[in-house]
Amino acid sequence: MTERKPPGVPFESWVDKQIRDAQARGEFERLPGAGEPLPAELDSGYDELWWIKRKMAREGLTVLPPALALRKEAEDALVAAYAAPSERIARRIVEDVNVKIRDMMFKPPPGPPLGKKPYDVEEIAREWRQRRAAAMGDGPGSAVQ
Repeated sequence: MTERKPPGVPFESWVDKQIRDAQARGEFERLPGAGEPLPAELDSGYDELWWIKRKMAREGLTVLPPALALRKEAEDALVAAYAAPSERIARRIVEDVNVKIRDMMFKPPPGPPLGKKPYDVEEIAREWRQRRAAAMGDGPGSAVQ
């Protein structure tokens, strides 16, 4: 649409005519999303940052402060370590997250405190062996050390 509104024609009438002409030319047919319900997020109130939030959701980004993001990562690492297929992998997971925790302990970023200390790798490995033995039905006394 490159036409300019003619002088003396009310704006609303001119816009309505542009829409009617475009419909007559079939320009509204086969548009993406035609016939589909509107996205659920449109039901909420107006949010100036809607497009940023949608982009971040598509990209899998979060806006947690670094300390809270690391706290979540540490908790996820602990779960992953206990679910690891071998003790070696469980130790590697815990050692990797411990490096990040120590870095943040000695160089804290702005925001809330981390509230975590490095995990005891030996304790996690011992508990991993106990859980593994229990899951395999070997009993508590037969875990391989």
